[in-house]
Amino acid sequence: MDGTEPLDHEIALKPKMSLLNGITVIVGSIIGSGIFVSPTGVLMHTGSVNASLLVWTISGIFSMVGAYCYAELGTMIRKSGADYAYIMETFGPFLAFVRLWIECMIVRPCSQAIVALTFSVYVMKPFFHECQPPEDAARLLAVCCICVLTFVNCYDVKWATRVQDVFTYAKLVALFIIIAAGVYELAKGHTEYFTFTNTETEVTSLALSFYSGLFAYNGWNYLNFIIEELKDPVRNLPLAIGISCTLVTIVYVLTNMAFYTTLSPAEVLGSEAVAVSFAEKLFGPFAWTIPVFVALSTFGAVNGILLTSSRLFYAGACHGQMPELLIMIQTQRMTPTPAILIMALLSMLYLTVSDIFALINYVGFATWLSIGVAVLCVPWLRWKAPDMERPIKVNLIWPILYLLATIFVTAVPMIASPVETGIGILMILTAVPVYALCIMWTDKPVWFVKGTTEITMTLQRLLMVVGKNKTAQL
Repeated sequence: MDGTEPLDHEIALKPKMSLLNGITVIVGSIIGSGIFVSPTGVLMHTGSVNASLLVWTISGIFSMVGAYCYAELGTMIRKSGADYAYIMETFGPFLAFVRLWIECMIVRPCSQAIVALTFSVYVMKPFFHECQPPEDAARLLAVCCICVLTFVNCYDVKWATRVQDVFTYAKLVALFIIIAAGVYELAKGHTEYFTFTNTETEVTSLALSFYSGLFAYNGWNYLNFIIEELKDPVRNLPLAIGISCTLVTIVYVLTNMAFYTTLSPAEVLGSEAVAVSFAEKLFGPFAWTIPVFVALSTFGAVNGILLTSSRLFYAGACHGQMPELLIMIQTQRMTPTPAILIMALLSMLYLTVSDIFALINYVGFATWLSIGVAVLCVPWLRWKAPDMERPIKVNLIWPILYLLATIFVTAVPMIASPVETGIGILMILTAVPVYALCIMWTDKPVWFVKGTTEITMTLQRLLMVVGKNKTAQL
């Protein structure tokens, strides 16, 4: 194509994803760095092994309830963007933009940076037995990981889903190996660490433990972000969500039980890589296999976040709340290339931050607050739009329970961790001036409009992208 021929096909995202693809997107997005990073954070705030296992179980149930509510919303409002689209439909453009800002500027790139960094640490761990891998080298490798997957996602959706499929299977193999070893240790009677000794009794501390637990489950709603690309969403969306959340909850609880058959609470708290410490104690010369599998797990998770996150930028641009360029699709590959590229760049920006647990707290507060608003759409729309078609209709007790739990995990930590929560609130409030300047202010100077239009057209030619459903010439 030389750039002069008219396009003879519709420019739009295509429904290419099957039920199995949907399951692997969710499982692959959820199981990333969380199960290998969060055991330390959960135990730190619960104090005992048994209490931490309860937090892992409750976090899984909490996620399943939220996912059930999202199944109603996803089959009722079939638009890419998930909770952004639901809030837009229910509460209007301002709250939708705040949600969009939180997710695009804080949650997704921050999460992707954490997972990519975990990938690089585990890849390098076999070469640095006695010490931590060099920080700069780990960050550089994380950048390489993001760049490779950016190319894959820009090239073809099928490539991206194949990567997701393969690496989802790899991470499940790794976790099943750990679980099998744990079952063997349990059979030998290694249960000495399964007690409630030293359990924290402060409600604020327990609430903070859920930030780490829920961070590990983050991703259960990612398939809703690409629902336009899912075949038969009324059937496949709830099935994919139900199967994935149940599988992940079981795997997470059993994996944590396996860790504690071999590692003491003190060893878990002192470990930078819990799975590696576990493998070194049990697998001897084959201990290197676990960090390799963990690296595969986190690589697949970075791909899942990138695949779904770019669609959120795309959905925002469709509603005029993101730059026009982000609505555009590559003419030959049929992928939202500009949105994928901007997501990758933001993620690499977050790699400059070093405190992973502080990032998890920022992400947790912003995530569960905004997802709670999205779940509020269920009872609100029942009241305001009772005649809307609802292929799936949940009992209202579930969104009410979810909302009460959301208030707990967002309000209580304000007392326990006021500085981090305050920073999280300030990050969210940055959406207000951006909305006022970029969206409410419609009478912009001519020079500004011309300048942004010229930049958009230049990037459009460079990336060979056109707007959705356009057949214009480049």
